[in-house]
Amino acid sequence: MVDEPADVRIGRGQRLVEATREDLELYGVAELEERIALLEGEIARARAQIQKKQAGRAAADALFGRKAD
Repeated sequence: MVDEPADVRIGRGQRLVEATREDLELYGVAELEERIALLEGEIARARAQIQKKQAGRAAADALFGRKAD
């Protein structure tokens, strides 16, 4: 019987951390511009998720009342 290697589990956000450590000297101008566009798209997606979560929290607070800290 041959054991297959287990898939390595990548932690949440690990790929982003790895991307920030890449050597940008290896990229051309067009590749850097494409990278920036992708990152700006990811920023917009993250901001939209934040707004969605804040709206959900505001709705819950309105329905149940905000708990004192």
